Amino acid sequence: MAKYSAEIKIAACKDYLEGKLALEDICQKYDIYYNKEAHWSKILVWVRFYVKHGDSAFISSPGNRCYSAQLKSNAVEDYFSGEGSLVDICVKYNIKSTSVLSKWISMYNANRELKDYNPKREVYMAEARRKTTIEERKEIVKYCIEHDRDYKGTASLYDVSYTQVYSWVRKYDADGEDALIDKRGHHKNDDEVDELERLRRENKRLKRQLEEKDMLVTLLKKVKELEGM
Repeated sequence: MAKYSAEIKIAACKDYLEGKLALEDICQKYDIYYNKEAHWSKILVWVRFYVKHGDSAFISSPGNRCYSAQLKSNAVEDYFSGEGSLVDICVKYNIKSTSVLSKWISMYNANRELKDYNPKREVYMAEARRKTTIEERKEIVKYCIEHDRDYKGTASLYDVSYTQVYSWVRKYDADGEDALIDKRGHHKNDDEVDELERLRRENKRLKRQLEEKDMLVTLLKKVKELEGM
């Protein structure tokens, strides 16, 4: 869940624009961080979004915000053309955070296609999986955690499946970065190990099957929630 609701952001912006309260007082009212030395608060960024897009800057339809391939390309091209800073471009196109725009820029620099993003149920049920490096998995997990564990949005942004992101985050939570290392192809077959090791492996397989079953139940619940919206 986001730290500040849409209602709080809108109220803070209105207070600031009406000029009835000083910035520091608004921050105190809504428990928002205020940098006294710089006289700065994230409210100043919110206000720019609010002036440009109104309530819609913070209130979106159920699910994640949709971004077309054309919007992504326009935003990236504007940035490289010097049309403004990351924040300027995000305000112009109502992009939810500079990290999202930064990711598109990285994809563009890596010659990766900027695709349409329309969050539908397919992102939950997708089976196709592309190969990822350990560094990519670390980056994906970090992004997901920093963005309120938005598994679906992270999966679409990095062109991987929802299940992959969900699994990597769970592994990271349990055992840290080492758990993200792909150990496939680096161990002996069942026929090449002793009985104790075979039993251990079978136990792991059964545990993994139960986890995947629980995961599937969770995914199906989310699909039903989307269908009911």
